[in-house]
Amino acid sequence: MDFDQCACSGKTLNRFVRPMILALLLEKPVHGYDLLRQLQKLKMFEEAPPDTSGVYKTLKTMTAEGLTVGEWDTAEAGPARRPFTITSKGRTCLLHWAETLERYQQEILDLSVLVNAAIRGAETNAAKKPVRRNHPV
Repeated sequence: MDFDQCACSGKTLNRFVRPMILALLLEKPVHGYDLLRQLQKLKMFEEAPPDTSGVYKTLKTMTAEGLTVGEWDTAEAGPARRPFTITSKGRTCLLHWAETLERYQQEILDLSVLVNAAIRGAETNAAKKPVRRNHPV
């Protein structure tokens, strides 16, 4: 099994892209390409960049849900850009995300304590286990 692609690697946490996008848009309107560049700077994407088509699909979904608004800007020279802006519904969503992430943080800490205790317990039990030998009685 390739653990680099397993959920246990933590690299498949795509749902966290949504609050990242909302947080970045809270600062100022951003078009897709700049948003991707900002996401790439985050520690979560240190080893592998975010999926470009996935980010654009997420933006499209978030716009359909009323969390963001994107309007084409053709005023500048070059290709048209579509800066996205967070809506009031998006701000409310981001506040809910903040609460959820606080809860996740505590739940992950609790899980980490449980997992590490189990590992230490298994190692201790393995060390205490008597060695079986095939001796006639």
